[in-house]
Amino acid sequence: MLALDDVTIRFRSRRRDVTALREVSLDVAGGEFVAIVGPSGCGKSTLLKLVAGLLKPTSGTVRLRGEPVTGPRHDIGYVFQRAALLEWRSARRNILLQAEMRRMPSAKARERTAELIEMTGLSGFEDALPHELSGGMQQRVALCRALLHEPPVLLMDEPFGALDALTREQLNVEMRRIWRETRTTVLLVTHSITEAAFLASRVVVMSHRPGTIREIIDVDLPERDGYAATVALPEFSRVTTRIREKGFS
Repeated sequence: MLALDDVTIRFRSRRRDVTALREVSLDVAGGEFVAIVGPSGCGKSTLLKLVAGLLKPTSGTVRLRGEPVTGPRHDIGYVFQRAALLEWRSARRNILLQAEMRRMPSAKARERTAELIEMTGLSGFEDALPHELSGGMQQRVALCRALLHEPPVLLMDEPFGALDALTREQLNVEMRRIWRETRTTVLLVTHSITEAAFLASRVVVMSHRPGTIREIIDVDLPERDGYAATVALPEFSRVTTRIREKGFS
């Protein structure tokens, strides 16, 4: 579904040159959930922008669905740290903004919106304005908006970082359930090791800038219901310890 081959990206200014990523190679299969962790400034968000076609690599290639990424892609969904909702539009109309921009058939878009609202637990808040929603609910709206056009790839840039711990855990559970239902290919950037291990099937650990891949860690946990039961597993502890070891080595 996604392939980065020996990708390097440098930013040039009058004062200095900065290498954000150096010789990064990564393959992501269809339906896989991959998390990217690493120190601030190591190029995690830059990597997502390369996949989205918002940046071009200095060298190397990025392929999405077998095609070279040469400009902005319309077959992805993107969720940012801030929900970035329009304050004068209801939750439903914020989701439908995606349909308007893409000129999706109205009936299909409304049907898909209703499905996503139910899937994400927003039923009853369809007509609420953003200021009437909690931070977690606003992020649910942003997720619905990103999934409206059923993208084969969903990019998530620290989407739950600004939330309180309990809300974040709840949305982690919801996100894992949604991924299991949709099997969308997900690339998640996060600063939370626990979140990465809970959600992902593989965790990419990056180095300090210039960002390189130190290790890719498989997450193979037995099925458990709920957040607390999962993070209490000895296997979960081993995975998070391994991520920390590689992240701080």
